[in-house]
Amino acid sequence: MKDVYILAIESSCDETSCAIVKNGSVDIATVIATQIDIHTNFGGVVPEIASRQHLKNITMVIEDCLNKAHMTMDEIDAIAVTYGPGLIGSLLVGVEAAKTLSLIYNKPLVPVHHIKGHIYANNLNKTMEYPLIALVVSGGHTELVYMKDEYEFEKLGETLDDAVGESYDKVARVIGVGYPGGPVIDKMAKTGTHEYNLPIPLNDDSYNFSFSGLKSAVINLSHNYEQRGIELNKENLAKSFQDVVVETICKKTLKALLDKDVKRLIIAGGVAANSGIREGLKKVCEEHGIDCSYPDLKYCTDNATMIGAAGYFAYKKGLRADSTLNAKSSVSLT
Repeated sequence: MKDVYILAIESSCDETSCAIVKNGSVDIATVIATQIDIHTNFGGVVPEIASRQHLKNITMVIEDCLNKAHMTMDEIDAIAVTYGPGLIGSLLVGVEAAKTLSLIYNKPLVPVHHIKGHIYANNLNKTMEYPLIALVVSGGHTELVYMKDEYEFEKLGETLDDAVGESYDKVARVIGVGYPGGPVIDKMAKTGTHEYNLPIPLNDDSYNFSFSGLKSAVINLSHNYEQRGIELNKENLAKSFQDVVVETICKKTLKALLDKDVKRLIIAGGVAANSGIREGLKKVCEEHGIDCSYPDLKYCTDNATMIGAAGYFAYKKGLRADSTLNAKSSVSLT
């Protein structure tokens, strides 16, 4: 069977990335131009600045990727691109670049949902086997997805308000440890103890999540201590917060696995890099004989490699787009 090479473009938020992926599993070359140092100054991603940086970076990352792979466009079978969800200005840059390449080089254009990319990042480390449950945890998403077969997605539950990554960033801002907050809170939690009594959010039998109440509890606790002149122990608060997050995620995920009688779990998204969440899910899975896997850390955050992996399977399914493809800030997984 002929090898299939996908050139992929990802620009949904603040990373401009291009990758070439073989057969949905082999990373031939990946280039990422990050903007994190720019947005750190503002305590979060500024959409207009992000889109301007994408415009500056997009041509460079595509050229660098081809050079790194020692390949030409003639050797590429198809072009995959993230068309949504994400920041509309950022997405437009990647979509227009992909459409231009598709037109000039007469290559099939494959649209890829950003979350499907995160899910298929797992295939870069280990061939995905079905059926499985995918837990997507990122700055903008917290979802449980059932996959009966290849490139088939059924959303079981999602966050009703704040995504888990967003909550980490907001808690980090409250206790003054900077942006991005997720890695900092995770590191602090390792040295802290569970001192503060925080509520377990949406503690029900659904597959849905809610983190706004937990975030508000941290804010109220911080304000209360400040008004009383009592100093919060930041490491202990980080530990208390993360323990509740892990307990909530583990409970909901395990319920989905048992209800669907599935023995495979994959973790996807930027927050999949969180050691507390990984360890908590791994422990639960070991106790119930469930195989648990997650991507390498470099494939957890936004990157074009994951779009190339998902794009390969979308290409096999015959999914194509034409010059009318447009970016979408919000689009259903299914």
